[in-house]
Amino acid sequence: MWIMNAVWPITALFGSFIWLAFYWRWGRADRKGKAPMWASVAKGASHCGAGCTLGDLTVEWLVVAFPAIATWFGWPALFAEKTFAVWIPDYLVAFAFGIAFQYWTIVPMRKLSPGQGLFAAVKADFASITAWQIGMYGMMALIQFGWFRAGLGHIAPVASVEFWFAMQLAMLAGFATAFPVNWWLISTGLKERM
Repeated sequence: MWIMNAVWPITALFGSFIWLAFYWRWGRADRKGKAPMWASVAKGASHCGAGCTLGDLTVEWLVVAFPAIATWFGWPALFAEKTFAVWIPDYLVAFAFGIAFQYWTIVPMRKLSPGQGLFAAVKADFASITAWQIGMYGMMALIQFGWFRAGLGHIAPVASVEFWFAMQLAMLAGFATAFPVNWWLISTGLKERM
């Protein structure tokens, strides 16, 4: 499916050589035979993760360019920490990208109408995207507030190598929390096996 041509390079942004090796072994279209369940689940989680990665990249840099976005989502009135306010649009945009990725996978596979495709995409990826973002936010919180603030005296700003290093680790944590959810979604038939 053509959407995977976007998924693999996007997931390599955080997964580096691990995802490249996985792509060479299980992701190429010319691969023979059926992938084992764990590989299908990893592909499904990576598919979801590509949307989450694009959403988080987009929003983090948008907030750097337009800081008022953080105030629209509760900083500093509701959240003293700007990071927490930014996580709201992070989730919303990641969700939109994730559903779009799922839509362009599920509609051709099942030959669905646009409305049926949107419903099926939300049903297939809501739990996966949510699990991914929870894992990602948890790891970012641990690194930013537990490691950087304690060690550096402040959290890493978006425009820093430290922030994007932390984001890579956070995306791996997102994959870890989305993997069992994707296993369940595929096992129950809510999500297609890839």
